[in-house]
Parts: sequence; C-alpha cells; structure tokens
Amino acid sequence: MSEPARHSGLETHGRRGRAGRGGRTARAARRLGALAAACAVLLGAAPQAGAQGAPAAGARPGLVTEVSGEYPVVVTIDGVSPAVATPNGTVTITGQVTNGGRAPLKSPHAAVRAPLNHKPLNTRSDLTAVATRNDPAGVDGVDLPSPQAALNELGPGQSQPFTLQVAVADLELDREGAYELAVDVRGSTGDNQRERPLGIARTFLPYNPTPADAQPTQVATLWPITHTPELVAQTLSDNDQSVPVLRDDSLAAEFAPGGRLYELVDIGAGLTAPTWVVDPDLLDTAYAMTKPYRVQKPNTAGQSAKDENTTQGTGTAAAAAWLDKLRTAVAKKGSEVVSLPYADPDIASIAHNGADLNGIDTALLKAGTAGQVTAEGRLSVDVRGDVAWPYQGYLDQQIAATAQRGGDNLLLVNGASLPEADSLKYTPGAVRPLGNGQTGVVADSTVSGLFQSDLNTPQAQSEAVQRFLAETFVITRQEPHNPRGLLVMPPRGLTVNTARTLASALQSANAGQWTTPVTLDAVAQAAADPRANGAVPPATDYPGEARASELSAKALTETMAIQSKLDLLMRILTLPQRVRGPFSAAMVRSVSTEWRTQGPAGDTYRDGVRDYLGELSQAVRVPKKGVITFAGDTGVLQVSVRNDLTQAVTNLKLVLTSSQPNRLKVGDPADIVLGASRSVTMQFPAEAHNNGQATMTAQLWTTGPDPQRYGDPVTFNVMVTSVTDGVLYVIGAGLLLILLAALRIYRQRKKQGADADADGDRPLDGAEDGAGPDDAAGPQAGPEDADEGPDDDRDAVQTLRGTTADGRDRATGDEKVGP
Repeated sequence: MSEPARHSGLETHGRRGRAGRGGRTARAARRLGALAAACAVLLGAAPQAGAQGAPAAGARPGLVTEVSGEYPVVVTIDGVSPAVATPNGTVTITGQVTNGGRAPLKSPHAAVRAPLNHKPLNTRSDLTAVATRNDPAGVDGVDLPSPQAALNELGPGQSQPFTLQVAVADLELDREGAYELAVDVRGSTGDNQRERPLGIARTFLPYNPTPADAQPTQVATLWPITHTPELVAQTLSDNDQSVPVLRDDSLAAEFAPGGRLYELVDIGAGLTAPTWVVDPDLLDTAYAMTKPYRVQKPNTAGQSAKDENTTQGTGTAAAAAWLDKLRTAVAKKGSEVVSLPYADPDIASIAHNGADLNGIDTALLKAGTAGQVTAEGRLSVDVRGDVAWPYQGYLDQQIAATAQRGGDNLLLVNGASLPEADSLKYTPGAVRPLGNGQTGVVADSTVSGLFQSDLNTPQAQSEAVQRFLAETFVITRQEPHNPRGLLVMPPRGLTVNTARTLASALQSANAGQWTTPVTLDAVAQAAADPRANGAVPPATDYPGEARASELSAKALTETMAIQSKLDLLMRILTLPQRVRGPFSAAMVRSVSTEWRTQGPAGDTYRDGVRDYLGELSQAVRVPKKGVITFAGDTGVLQVSVRNDLTQAVTNLKLVLTSSQPNRLKVGDPADIVLGASRSVTMQFPAEAHNNGQATMTAQLWTTGPDPQRYGDPVTFNVMVTSVTDGVLYVIGAGLLLILLAALRIYRQRKKQGADADADGDRPLDGAEDGAGPDDAAGPQAGPEDADEGPDDDRDAVQTLRGTTADGRDRATGDEKVGP
C-alpha cells in the first residue's frame, strides 16, 4: 500500500536566532538558500511508499550516501548513543569523513543539523524519503552552531573520524516521534574556494517522552538455528557400531565459542520471548558428533566410507557443549520453539518443479513428523511442528498448496508477497487468514529487510538499528490505541554481526516502551485485520531472483528416483534398518532449502547420495563371464553371484535364459541366500541339441510378491560342440552291446549242446551278479559355496563337463570363481 508523503510545512516561526559561521547577512542568505532548496524538493514529485515502507527498486532499506562531483565528501554515521533521545539528555554521534573527490578539502568541518521545523517524520513514507535521499537538501534541516567538529585538510581518499555531542534541548524536538538526524560537512575544495555543503549523512532519532500514551506493538522475532546438511548416508562400522560420517568438519568451528551457531545461541538466550526456528537435522548432526565420528576426505562423496577415505572428526566436545547450551536457552521461560520439517526441504522448489513427483507428498509429511519428534527428543521441550517457512518467505498459490499437503497450517510469509492496498493508511497486524485452513504470519518487508545482509561495519549496524527504531515507533503511533502484531524475519543464514545488531535494536525498542516482545504463537493467535491483504498471489508473481536459485526439476526427479532404488535394495537385505534410515534422511537433505545459497555444494551432495546407493546396489551382482565351451549333449552351466556388502542378502533368485533354447536348454532358476562378503557358484542343468553358439543371459530377480529385476543382466556366449559325436557314440555302444549279447547266447547254446546232462533251470553264468550295461547318469545341479576371496572377473574360456551313453565323463575345465 502507499500513503501520502506528508511533510512538515516550511514555516519558520518559533525559531530562535542562532550565531552562524558568518555575519547576519551570510546567515540569512544561507537560510534563504536552504528554504529555496526545500521548496524545490517539495514542489517536485514527492516519493510515495507503502505503509510497510518498501524502498525503491534497487535501493537498500537503509540510508544512502553517494559521491557526486558537487558533493565529493562521503560522511558515515557509525554510532548514535543513546539510540533513543531522552528529555534533558545528550546524544553522541560518531562517524567518518572521507574525501571521495579528486581535489583536497579546505577548512572542512562537520555539524549537526536540527530537524526541519523541529517536526517528527509522521509516516513511513517520510522515513523512506529520508533514507533514499543522497545530496544535502533544505529539508534536512539547518546546521546547529554547536557542536561542530573542525577537520583536517583531507587529500583525495583520506579519512578522519569525528565525534559530535549534542544536547537534546538544542535539537528542539517538538513532540514524541521519529526525527531525522543529519550530519553534514561544509568547506571548500582545492578547485573551488567557495564554502558550501560537501556531503551529508542521515539517520533517525526516536524521541518518546510520554510512552504511556500508546499501546506497544507486539513484536515476534524469528531466531533461526540452521545449517547446510552435513551428515551423509555412509556410515563406518566399528565393533558392530555404526560411526556417523560428515561431508566436512565445519560444524566443529561453528559449535565452538566464537563460531556462528555458538554465538547465535548465546545472543538469542539474552532476548525476551524469542521464537527459535530449528532444523532438526542440525540437532541430529550435533548429537552424532557428541560421539566419535568421521569426516569425508575431498572428492570422496559417492564412495563407501573407509578408514583410508575419511578422517577423525574434531568437534565432539564442542558439539556436546553446544547442545547443552541450546537446551538451556530454549527452556527459558517465555521462549517458543518451532521445528522445521526434517532437513528443511525446499517447498518452494518442490511446488514449482516437483509437485507431481511420485512420493513427494509422503516425503514431506514424513519430514514434518520426523522433524517435530526429533526436535522434542533432542531439546526436551514442547515444539510446534506445523509451520512452513518457504525460501525468504515468498509465497504463491502453488507453495501454499504444497505446504498444506505437507501438513503445515501456519506459513511464515514475506510482506512483499502480500502488499497492502494503497487505501490502507496504517500497517496492519501480521496475522492473515489465507484460506483452506491455513494462516499466514506476514513479516514486515522493510523492517525484516534491514537484517538480510551481514551487517559487518559500524555504519551498517547503526543504520539498521536507528531505522528499525524509527519504523517501529511510527507503526505504533499510527494506531496508538490499537496494538498490532509485527513479525521480524531474518534470513536462515543469520550472521553473528547481524544477530547482535538485531538484538540491540529489539532491546532499544523495548526499552523505549513502544514495542513489547512476544512469541510467534501470540502473534498468530491475534485477531486478523479484515482490511489486511490475505490474497495469496499466483505463481507468476513469484520473484524471478528467487526462482533462479531453485532446485531444478531434474535434481528433484533424480532425488526421488533414489527412493525406488532404495526400496529395491531393502528387499534383499537381512538388516535393512542399517541402510534405510541414513538414506531416507540423506534424500531429504538433498532437497534442503539451505542449498539455495550453496548450489554447487548441493549438487555434490545429491550426486554423492546417488552414487553411493549405486555402489551398494552393485555390490550384489553377477560377475561378467567370457565364452564357455559346452562339449556334449548334457551337463551343467555354472554362474557365480557375488555379495560385497557387509551383511547377508536373501530373497534373490538367479534366472538363466537361453536366446536359442532349441540349441541349448537350461534348467529352472535357483534361489540364493548369500552371506556377507561371500560368493556362490550356481549350477544349472543344461541339455544341448545342436552345435553352434548360444547367447545366455543371467539376471538376478527379487522373490516374493511383485518380483523385480535386480541389477543389470549379464550376457555371455556358450559354444556347443560334439553333439553329433555323442549321438554316434551312443549308437555305436548300443550295436556293440547287441553283438556281444548275441555272441554270448551263441556260446551258451553251443555249450548246452555239448553238455546235455546239465541242469536246465540253472541261471546263466553271471546272471546272479547282475551283469549287463550300466545306466548312464549325469551330474546333479545345485549350489556350491565358493571361496570367500574376491571374484575373478577376468574373461575365461570354460568347457563344462559332459557325459556319454557309456557313463564315462568327457572332462573339460570348470569355471574359476576366485584367484
């Protein structure tokens, strides 16, 4: 929304005469010049801004100082103390003066300007107008004769600090309000001897002599405790214990005193009623680090964790101390803890690029539940787990729908997504009904925007504090008897400098009694303003800059594809829990919002999860085979299966298929139960009908309901030989037996004729011995345990054992399954 840019009038009545730097004539001329400049500004296009004071495009919502040829001096205000003026008090202003021009400065001096007509800035549009002005202007007020700071002559690029202490009474502040406080530098330059304004810096000074006249604004402040994911899917076994593995050891420094996460907890513990917004994955990581852990070496993201590609972690003591410190801080009376879904999945990217992916809604629901359970377990406090925080709070209809499917009913929203109507002349409360049972808590875009970057200089810190005080003061005074809720939303990656600055601003506003700290829940439960904007915008209104950093549809699709591969691996493991938990968590970490600012690292993490799962899946495999020679009409084909996992596998069968069953026919599939780090050679009965080459395919399948192919098929060729020779051997052997039998009968009869007195019922010689041709018998197919050593995957020519009709082995070599 926008509100009229209301300025104080140009009247000069009521001003006392002051001694200037020159005579009365010069003083009058300067004042006339200032008034003329003010008229020129006011008669031009006055800046317009919304009730939330959104800055102009490309402008930072702080104070701006630029160098021009006419105004070569850069003036910065590095501190205002106290931040809020008090009656009969003094204000000390510190800063820097830098010659940004090409000529030396002559007789420069800094002075404080009294606010124009001693009037406060009545609207948030007025604040924006001051913050976005650059060059000195009459509307900045008039220099006070005292205090002034004489400066050295400064050459180009040279700087000098200044300190000015001004009595509040000399500023002649008209009444309570937020005032402009300006410091300018006057003097001349080497190329222009005329004394003139050379540069100016502006800030704000709240003045609240009668705080009881207004109901304070309720301010809820998010205090994010997040970090990019560190735990990976790999673990290392040590005496049957799983040792966690991290992608790097950066958290060791962050958990230690002076580290970002340590300082955030320390600063947040000093706030009143903070709303801690915690990523449960970070809590799990910290807990894992309290015991011995390992860290991946560079460029080993997709490899199985081993001693040689990991190093010992160094943050065990720091992680344990940090967790204890955080537990104490969040247990403080008046605090609230909000649990993000586990690993903080990027719901904006999912809504725009992966909403239709199979299983994504289930994954979000599980992440929400796991997040709340984990946070409550690690912190031992009650946790709110139905809150969605899309990236930077930007919201559209697709994001709202995705959050709802994930079980989130409360949305943290950037005010830029729900701008107010121009007709609304005040800042409404933060709570908004969004429809479909969802509620939005809208962060003021200008106030929150003050703390988006790393405020690492005194100037940036002072600007943010004084602007925050001015904005919140004006909000309170807009509707002094209608207290409203205000949400302050810093970024997830809140820096230590910015955190300290935000804490200072909050404490100063609370001390000034125009704000009071409350939790997110208190703001969310307030009555919604019916005039406030609650219309969720379409996806086309989503900011282009935020969309550019989203996870791509390809990245989301590949991540969700991991689930189906993981499910397949789970079907064959005897200890699936050792793999399911780490991989399920790693999948959610792969789509974390934290990767928005670390895109390449996110790509590496996702690739590592995918590659590691591929390595585990391929650890159970059929080794490649070379050409096999099959000599004979019957025999066995031997195929090895290898398990390089550290646990046994089951629910598998090996299917051997011939491309030409009319040439070579093989037996039924064989089921497999295979121990850890073992191989087995499966034997398939085979029957040859024709000579020549047959292509065989060995494929692992899962057993049970809905069998699935497991792994890639392995094809190899079998050269069938000597089928015709074998048939001739059988025929020849049969004829020979017939001839021998006939000869025997002939001899027996001849003998009987020669011995007519012999017993005719006596059995034939040798009949009691069962003399006669033996039945041919082939080898039995069945599993055969191989050595525990590694597979020999080298190509080999293998000749398998065949049998002939006379029962003799036609020996050939057996397949090699080990060295």
